[in-house]
Amino acid sequence: MDVVDRVLTRLERIEALERGEAGKPLLLEELRMLVGEAEEWVREEGDERARGAVEKLRKEAEGMR
Repeated sequence: MDVVDRVLTRLERIEALERGEAGKPLLLEELRMLVGEAEEWVREEGDERARGAVEKLRKEAEGMR
């Protein structure tokens, strides 16, 4: 599975957890893992779209603390 597939899979998992009303600790852990995967995507792809996505994810994760 490549990094883009991992990011998309993680996003689907997060959406499912939100629909299932998962607690903040579990969602925060998933967001942290997503940020790491998105950072890997940026390193591989290196485009502005990827960088913007990572920054947005970081802000969301910070907002959940």
